[in-house]
Amino acid sequence: MIAALEAENAKMSASLRAHDLLVQSLRARIAKLQKQAFGKSSEKIEREIEQLELALEDLQVALAEADTTPEVDEDDVANEEVAQAAPKSRRRPKVSKDIPRERREFDPGDTCPDCGGDLRVVGEDVSELLDMIAAQLKVTEIARVKKSCRRCERIVQVPAPSRPIPRSMAGPGLLAHVLVSKFDDHVPLYRQNEIFTRIGVDIPDTTLVDWCGGAMKALQPLIELVGKEVMASDLLHADDTPVRVLDRSRRGRGLGKGGKQGRSWVYVRDQRPWAGMAPPGAVYHFSPDRKANIPKSI
Repeated sequence: MIAALEAENAKMSASLRAHDLLVQSLRARIAKLQKQAFGKSSEKIEREIEQLELALEDLQVALAEADTTPEVDEDDVANEEVAQAAPKSRRRPKVSKDIPRERREFDPGDTCPDCGGDLRVVGEDVSELLDMIAAQLKVTEIARVKKSCRRCERIVQVPAPSRPIPRSMAGPGLLAHVLVSKFDDHVPLYRQNEIFTRIGVDIPDTTLVDWCGGAMKALQPLIELVGKEVMASDLLHADDTPVRVLDRSRRGRGLGKGGKQGRSWVYVRDQRPWAGMAPPGAVYHFSPDRKANIPKSI
């Protein structure tokens, strides 16, 4: 029986080692492809990277499922000796100090369950549980009461509060979420539509597109201010990246041929390596091509 268990354990250990090697191989392959993604076939390489990353995630999940390390009971965690003897686990999540914390106390009461004597506090064991509050939308009804003067019958009403986008029902928090999801988290607008629909609000793709355009107009003064501040730096880091964009003039050329390659230019001010006082900043510009007059005009 013991020999069979040892053989099974050795077999599982070998399988885990093989999975680890495959994970390392996939990571190296992804890193190599990311370095090559600047060329003409970048779109094909990006798709291959996505497939490899999915395979890598599946392997990591399989490794986690196959991990035979026994879970430590909450009562054992309270015991320092058991906690110190337990094997080192993977790196714990780093939680920002800005994350709200909620304390839940479990008090054994005031009376000893054995002899009935009074209990006194001698300490406490604290563990943490990280949870997430699901995204929630709310509708704010803006009610402007109309009143009339009894003497002259004049109608009096408070003016409507300003909105980020005129005649739009999008609030500032919702606009910020849409922009961050699209431009920072790379969630396409059609997927955002699916997410919003799942939580009870159907916002068409076309409406989300209009919101992005309206938000850019509202943010334009801030964008220009940041641009002037960054471009006034004595030292700038600059680079450009190819971006596949839709070209409406090529719409009739067939599937996959309705786009062209534009360029996204980034100018970065970062004085942190030499302890500079200016705060870091970045400015992005888009151009339809890579002609020399583009960076000169910027």
